[in-house]
Amino acid sequence: MKLQFLGATETVTGSKYLISHGEQKLLIDCGLYQGVKNFRLRNWAQLPVDPKSIDAVVLTHAHIDHSGYLPALIKAGFRGKVYCSKATKALCKVLLPDAGYLQEEDARYANYRKFSKHHPAQALYTEDDGKASLAYLHPIAYNHSEKVTDELSIELTPVGHILGACAVKVSNGKTSVLFSGDIGRPNDPIMYPPIPVTSADYVVVESTYGNRRHKPVDEEQVLADIINSTIKRGGTILMPAFAVGRAQTMLYFLLKLKEKEMIPDVPVFLNSPMAITATEIFCNYHNEHKLNADTCKKIDDGTTYVRTAEESKELNTKKFPSIIISASGMASGGRILHHLKSLAPDHRNSIVFLGFQAPGTRGDHMINGAREIKIHGAYHQVRAQIHVLDSLSAHADYQEIIDWLANIKTPPKRTFVTHGERTASDAMRHHIQEQLGWDVCVPEYLYETTL
Repeated sequence: MKLQFLGATETVTGSKYLISHGEQKLLIDCGLYQGVKNFRLRNWAQLPVDPKSIDAVVLTHAHIDHSGYLPALIKAGFRGKVYCSKATKALCKVLLPDAGYLQEEDARYANYRKFSKHHPAQALYTEDDGKASLAYLHPIAYNHSEKVTDELSIELTPVGHILGACAVKVSNGKTSVLFSGDIGRPNDPIMYPPIPVTSADYVVVESTYGNRRHKPVDEEQVLADIINSTIKRGGTILMPAFAVGRAQTMLYFLLKLKEKEMIPDVPVFLNSPMAITATEIFCNYHNEHKLNADTCKKIDDGTTYVRTAEESKELNTKKFPSIIISASGMASGGRILHHLKSLAPDHRNSIVFLGFQAPGTRGDHMINGAREIKIHGAYHQVRAQIHVLDSLSAHADYQEIIDWLANIKTPPKRTFVTHGERTASDAMRHHIQEQLGWDVCVPEYLYETTL
C-alpha cells in the first residue's frame, strides 16, 4: 500500500489521506480547508488525484473540515460509496447541504455589497450539490470489518469527540494503518470516552492540541462568572459554537447552571438552523452519549430556537440580557457574523469562544486581542469582553492522545502526526517519541510513502 497526505498537514483543516493499493484508491476523510487564505485556496485548486479514479471514501466524522469537500469531489467526477457511521450520515444530512447554502449566501452577499475580488463571487458548491452528495453515504456498523474495495477493508472504532466520530483502520490483509480522526476526551461531559485500538502497523494521528494540556478548571464556575458579570453590566453573552458538538454541550452546561441557581434564568437562544437540527439528532442517539431523554427534553424546553432569517435579524434588536449560541465556532461564516457586527462594538457584551480557533479565522484574531474585525467587506470595532474556554474543547490534549495510543501493544512501524499547526504537530511528535519510543514523523503536504 501507499499513503499520500492530501490535507491536514501544517494545519488543522482539510483532512484528506489517500491509500493506494495497486489500482485501488481509498480516500480517508474529505474535508474543507478553513482559516488562513493560502489553505482555503486549495479548496478551489484541482485535487492532486483524479476524483474519478477514487474507488471509495471513508469519513471519520461529520465536521466540515473532515467531510465538507465531498460535494466538490462528486462534482468533479467521484462516483463511489462514502462509508461512515450511522450517526455521521445523520449529521451529514444537515451539515453538507447547509455548507452549500452558506457558500451561496456568502457569494450572494458579496455580489450585493460588491466587496469580493471575484466578479461574480461564486460558491464552491451549492445547497443542491450538498443534498445530492447524501445519496453516496453508506453507513456501516462500529467494530465490524467491511470490505470497501476488492482487497481493502475498514473497521470503525468510536473515539468520542462528536456523535458518530470514529478512528478508521484500513487493512489489505497483510498491513494495517490506523487513522485516528479527531480523538475525544476521556472525561467529556456528554460523549463517552474513546474506545482503545490495540493493534496497527502504521498510525496517522491528529495533533490539534499536540503542544497543550487542558487546564484542570471548574468550567461551570468560570462560565457562571462570565455570564453573571456580563448580565450585571446589562450585556449579552454571545457564544460562537460549532453546530455539532459544542452547541449541544453548552446547552447542557447552561441547563446545569440554571438548575444549581448559579446563573439567573435568562433567555437562551440557539440561532443556527444546523445546530437546531443537530440537537434534535443528538436527542435521537441516546445510546451514543451520556444524556438521557429527560435531560434532552429539559434542554429543549429551556432553549428558544431561532429558525428563520427574520427571527435572527430581530434577535439583534433585543437589548435585554440574554445568551446567544450561534455558528460557526471560529466565526468564519454563518449567522454569527451578523451578531458580531451588532454585539462586538459594545463593551457591556461578552463573546465566549468554546475551543480551538484556527489561525487566520476571526475567532483567532479576537482571542489574540484584535480591536477590529473585518466582516462582509467592512471593519467593525471589538469592545466586547473576549473569553476563550479551551477546557471545553472536544479534542483530547497531547497526554490524552498518548494515553489512547498506548493501548497499541506492539509499536507501529511508523506514526504520522497530522491535523495540527506546525508547532503543535512537532510537539506531538516529540511527546510520542519521548513517552512511547515510537518512530514518528510530521509529513508535509503531498508527502507519499510506501507502507
